[in-house]
Amino acid sequence: MWRILKLLVYLAILGFIGLVGYAYVGPYFGVDFSAPQSETREPVTLDVD
Repeated sequence: MWRILKLLVYLAILGFIGLVGYAYVGPYFGVDFSAPQSETREPVTLDVD
């Protein structure tokens, strides 16, 4: 049981390192992580008595 838990911890650490590495290296390969910038305006009707 300890071996499986240890393996899962190692896989989680490797996955985290891979995700951080992808976040840093991704823009060099054309991956864009920025949020889309667009302004949205909608009319709001307030029902005040």
